[in-house]
Amino acid sequence: MKKDQENTMTHPTCTSVGTRISDVAQEAREATTHALDSSRQFASEAVGKIGETARDLRDGAADLARSGAESVTDATVAAQRRLGHYATEGRRYVAREPLKSAMVAAAVGALAAALVMAWMRSQDEQRGRRR
Repeated sequence: MKKDQENTMTHPTCTSVGTRISDVAQEAREATTHALDSSRQFASEAVGKIGETARDLRDGAADLARSGAESVTDATVAAQRRLGHYATEGRRYVAREPLKSAMVAAAVGALAAALVMAWMRSQDEQRGRRR
């Protein structure tokens, strides 16, 4: 008999240890394969959920933009109505009170001119300080 055969026959525990090591290695391979499969499945589900969340966010942003645009449009329409109303009332007032209207217009023009002149004077003074 050969030496290996003698060792196996004389030491039966060597065979059972070798078999046990092989079994443990097989279990480790199966556990690793299971862990990899679970990780792949988890990653796939996560990617799917991320995609769904991104779509939901995109849809929500689009809805928000639409409602914002509608609000701006509504506010613009309301402002145009008010301005139209004020313009109509202004024309009526000028037609009823032409002298008062001219006086008010002259006063507003004089005030605007005074403000512009004061602003220009302050700009000149600031330039003089910088030099």
